[in-house]
Order: sequence, then structure tokens, then C-alpha cells
Amino acid sequence: MKLLPKNARKKRLAMLDLLIAASRENHITDFDIREEVDTFMFAGHEPTAVGICYLLLLLAEHKDIQDRIRAEVDSVMQEDGERFTLAMLQKLPYLDRCLKESMRLYPSVHFISRLISEDMQIMDYYVFIFRKFGPDRTSFSKLCFSEKKYVVPAGTVVHLNIYGVHRDPNFWPNPEVFDPDRFLPERSQNHHPYSYLPFSAGPRNCLGKFALLQMKAMIAPLLHSFYLEPIDYLKDLKIKSALILRPAHPLRVRFVPTQDT
Repeated sequence: MKLLPKNARKKRLAMLDLLIAASRENHITDFDIREEVDTFMFAGHEPTAVGICYLLLLLAEHKDIQDRIRAEVDSVMQEDGERFTLAMLQKLPYLDRCLKESMRLYPSVHFISRLISEDMQIMDYYVFIFRKFGPDRTSFSKLCFSEKKYVVPAGTVVHLNIYGVHRDPNFWPNPEVFDPDRFLPERSQNHHPYSYLPFSAGPRNCLGKFALLQMKAMIAPLLHSFYLEPIDYLKDLKIKSALILRPAHPLRVRFVPTQDT
């Protein structure tokens, strides 16, 4: 069998190709590859699926917002054709705002943990657990109070309550209200940079753009083809606090085909 010249074989590299190439150059190990693949599968599955469920329930109860997204989707489809493409999904700013607001109210990953590498001072408002590990890996609480700030010693694991930050009236007026226009550019430019953390922050943040694109690719076709009507209501929602902010019971929404109305 004759192999084609290297420059004649063009291939779009997938994530796994890039990881294997890095492994061959000794930049990462096989264990690192498994960890990265596991991260992609986890980040691209359960948190995204749960986030879609919460948004569907919100839209079913807020018909005006649902109709506005549908009008935006239909308008873009008339301009770009009947197929949902990446370029089309990038022309839906109102859907973007709805997704962001839904993740403010119901962040799929509702807390994060960080190991403090050096002593630092912070306000005590949102940090609710401190844990310092001793040489034998046993844990003990340790906080030093200095004036109006806590000194958090190096080696402490800090758990940050994202759900609480997202519903704090100091950052979000009427925090319980579903208001996608909070994320209009003119309204969001004065937000505290760490008042909105659905994908964490800093160099170890999650792949937020990947998750947002997945959610848009699901929601846009659904709203083009169906009206959403609530069966279960947010006032009855009970949340099960685990690693993922799961509902404690099924969330039911009725899908009514748009061509039937």
C-alpha cells in the first residue's frame, strides 16, 4: 500500500490526537491523558444536562422569554437557512443571556474547592469551611483573626459557595428573579469580576464556552420546533446538594409541536 505524502493527508485533529502528540513529546503521561479525557466527558455530560433541565423549566414558566428566544432563532434561520450550524448558534445573543442567567440561578457546579499555597487574607463572607491537613493527613480547623479579615494559612482547603454568591443581593438586585437582561453589556460591565462563577475562574476554570455551545445546540432546535409548557413548577423545586446541583425529583415539561398551534 502506497502512503500519501504527509502534506497530502489533511486531517482535522481531535482532542485525543493533540493529547497523544503531547505524550509522544513527553509533555504529559498516559495518566494525564486519562484525566483530561475524563474531564471532557464529565464536563460535557452531567453538568450540561442538568443545566439544560433547569433552563427548560425556567422557559416553560416564562413564556415571554421563551417566545423571544424562539423569534430570535427563527429570524436567524430565515437568514442562514434551515440547518443549525456553528455560525448560526453564534448569532443568538438573547439565548446567550438566558443561558447565563439560568446558570446564575442554578449553577450545575455550585461550589469549588481550592488548596491555598501560601498564607493569604480574605473577607469571611463566603468561605464556610476551612480544612488544614497535618503531616498524617488528619484534618483540623484553623483560623486566625486579624482586624477585619481572616488569615488563611497555607495548606488550607477552601470551599467557595458559588450558589450563595450568585444569589447575593449585594451583587444581584432581585436575585431570585429570572432576568436575562442582567447580562446586557451596559448592565454587566459593572459586575464584580468574581460575582459570577458558573465555570469557576482563573487558570483552573472549566471549559465554559464548550458547555455553552452544547446547551445552545440543544435549546435552539427545541424552541424552534416546540412550545414549552410547565408541568412541574419552580416553587415546588427541591434541590439535592451533591457535587452537581441536581433536582431531588424529576422535572417535567410538556413539549407542544409548533406546527400543531
